[in-house]
Amino acid sequence: MRLKHKVAIITGAGSGIGEATALLFAEEGASVVIADIDAEAGNNTAAQVRDKQGSATFVHADISKEADAKKITDEAVNAYGRVDILVNNAAAFVLRGLEATVEEWNRSLSTNVVGTALVTRFASEQMKRNGGGSIVNISSQSAFFAQPGFITYSSTKAAIVHMTRLMALDLAPAKIRVNTVCPGTVLTRATLNHIAKEGLTIEQFEAVEGPKSILGRVGKPREIAHAILFLASDEASFITAACLLVDGGRTALS
Repeated sequence: MRLKHKVAIITGAGSGIGEATALLFAEEGASVVIADIDAEAGNNTAAQVRDKQGSATFVHADISKEADAKKITDEAVNAYGRVDILVNNAAAFVLRGLEATVEEWNRSLSTNVVGTALVTRFASEQMKRNGGGSIVNISSQSAFFAQPGFITYSSTKAAIVHMTRLMALDLAPAKIRVNTVCPGTVLTRATLNHIAKEGLTIEQFEAVEGPKSILGRVGKPREIAHAILFLASDEASFITAACLLVDGGRTALS
């Protein structure tokens, strides 16, 4: 087990990539702290972990709120006494262009950028007490190429790529590694919501999006979770400030 005796916080773990990561981490021996703004979804992920004899704690939190961001680490320490790993997966999927309102911009920035920074601040403070740790931020392929009507979302994901480098530099003296996983198109709840908004079927969406990558298909949440697991584990002990694209080769064709 690659994460035996480790305690991992995973934000946005109620569905999609976060859910898949929580389940995989638990299989690899970690105690998982599942944070999500959706209480029903978060509790469901925790129940799945426990059904497989894993250890899970759910924290209802909106990471854009400083008190909630702090609460996640506090609850992790209360439950397990430490924090070893943080996966910053929670995100607001605000897909707008220049017509975006100030409210839409604030929602995107406060969750994707400020929220990620807040959770990292509190988790890293605890990691320092433990002698180190590993942080994996979740960005996107959207940080690397332009898409119409994606300014509010893609700008924040590009910010996360560079935030990761800055965090890695600042936290290296504390033996905390910080890396980014940049997923391609993956069938998650957020993707399904986008598909419904566009009036498409899943089959129609896959027929359009799949051929845009070298592998000719869209990804699965667990495929992204395995990349996150690698960077979070000691197997990646000499990797920090890196960005791992898990996009089926999409950006190579862009």
